[in-house]
Amino acid sequence: MNKLITVEVAYALPERQCILTIQMKSDSTIQMAIEQSGILAEFPDINLSAQSVGVFGKKKRLTDIIFDGDRIEIYRALTIDPKEARRQKAIRTKKK
Repeated sequence: MNKLITVEVAYALPERQCILTIQMKSDSTIQMAIEQSGILAEFPDINLSAQSVGVFGKKKRLTDIIFDGDRIEIYRALTIDPKEARRQKAIRTKKK
């Protein structure tokens, strides 16, 4: 018997974030949850074949099974290398 579980699907841009709560069958995959959530219509720039996904910050595959309470996250590419961002921040702080 497939019971219903509740999961969240999250995606964020610098100017906007979206977290959708949905109910799914307990044997559903990450990809099925993303597709059912409607987030792909909300953010047409999401490309699941090129972007990584995860659950609570841990990378997962689209074929992984979801569990009750999971927060599925769709990751976007970094706009700047984290080392470069820290270097630029240090320069700005030093000038103050």
